[in-house]
Amino acid sequence: MGPLQGLRIIELASIGPVPMCGMLLADQGADVVRIDRIEGSGLGVMQQPRHDVNARGRRSVALDLKAGAGRDAALCLIAGADVLIEGLRPGATEKLGLGPAECQARNPGLVYGRMTGFGQTGPLASAAGHDLNYIALSGALHAIGGAGGKPVPPLNLVGDYGGGALYLAFGVMAALFERQRSGRGQVVDAAMVDGAASLASLFYGLQAAGQWAAPRGENLLDGGAPFYDCYETADGRWISLAPLEPKFFAPLARALALDARFVPGQYDRRLWPAMRTAIAEAVRRRSRDEWCTALEGSDACFAPVLAFDEAPRHHHAQARAAFVEVGGMLQPAPAPRFGRTTAAAPRPAPEIGQHTDEVLAAAGFGAAEIAALRAAGSAR
Repeated sequence: MGPLQGLRIIELASIGPVPMCGMLLADQGADVVRIDRIEGSGLGVMQQPRHDVNARGRRSVALDLKAGAGRDAALCLIAGADVLIEGLRPGATEKLGLGPAECQARNPGLVYGRMTGFGQTGPLASAAGHDLNYIALSGALHAIGGAGGKPVPPLNLVGDYGGGALYLAFGVMAALFERQRSGRGQVVDAAMVDGAASLASLFYGLQAAGQWAAPRGENLLDGGAPFYDCYETADGRWISLAPLEPKFFAPLARALALDARFVPGQYDRRLWPAMRTAIAEAVRRRSRDEWCTALEGSDACFAPVLAFDEAPRHHHAQARAAFVEVGGMLQPAPAPRFGRTTAAAPRPAPEIGQHTDEVLAAAGFGAAEIAALRAAGSAR
């Protein structure tokens, strides 16, 4: 089930964007087999596999890729795959004998997706780093934060997931589309610093046009505009307001009983300090839920700021079944949705090596061969 049914993907275990990319593909029906390390895959902050939502939907084979037998078993699996995705440092898979040359010699149609922070080339290619470093180098981090304050880490959404996982998934699917014409696979070099910069394309354009010249926190979309910001309510909670266009700002101004001068002067920066004060004072007169009653569903571009434990209970999320229970844990449902090829419900994240026998047997390994791999410590 799902639009990617029949697509075979090998994922070399790693952390960060590659697991999320694997989840996105598995959510839409791809058969994703993760090759785990014998000693475990390093789940980072995750203490138990069942909590690792990004690991859902795939099968796990545990192999020692540093051993000849384990590497050969991996190459056998790769020979029957459409895609391989990996997130190791440049050159690491080559040292294992699993680089693009070795894999595509066995499988010329293989799309080899490589995910790194700085890319496969360049002076920083082999440097260690994490999401925050990559978005810092892209220019995106500099723009995020309050006026007069320091840059603020936007979780790891911009680098790992936005600039990483999504661009890797897009690159893989683009290469698969091209393969339909050429019959040949290719390497996809996805770098988080490139993806984060691409996400910021609008702001590079605004800067070139002279419309993003103010310091951080003083521009239109970074909280500088009083009509594009979050405000505290009477009960200490928060709401978001984003009526950028005058036709949307006008109904908000009426609901907040703002001074009439603010509507025609919405984009007059000289009015912004007074406008911000007026909006803040008006919002503090009611609780968050009272503002939901007054503004939700209107043209005022309003939404309550919900915590992770609140978002699944919101009536819009419930109406769209935006969250699902998988393995006894509530988590976001697969996205996007398809009108005809609906994917099956996600499966829980696997235990390391849970499907070793099953996957190797399907690849042609006999019971004795699998037992020999286990006895040699090359499989688990």
